Amino acid sequence: MKKIASMALCFVSIILLSTSCTKEEDKDFDQQLLLGKWQEGTLYERYDVGGTGATWDTADDVKESEAQPFTWTLKKDQLGQVHLMQNGTKVPKTYTVTELSATTLSYKDDFGKSYTFKKVN
Repeated sequence: MKKIASMALCFVSIILLSTSCTKEEDKDFDQQLLLGKWQEGTLYERYDVGGTGATWDTADDVKESEAQPFTWTLKKDQLGQVHLMQNGTKVPKTYTVTELSATTLSYKDDFGKSYTFKKVN
């Protein structure tokens, strides 16, 4: 009887330990929804057709005409931005999009900081 109980416990343990933990599937967002100008407080981002864009912060007294240009890609839920600095260097940034609709853009960076923008045009 002890042998049967041990084997049963062994089988239950194997079943419980072999259950796989899978990552939630990446969401697939529509790039067309990203196009336009977005605002979070004093921070603005503009996504243009062709994978170009710009960002500026009015708190730093920067206007849209002085914005920092970037290129962007959106693959599934991964938003990539490559910021083009004045000295010619390129600074890549990657975000995970958590929401993208006609009016709201939310994403988080690799450090867990979240951003939520509202479309302004």
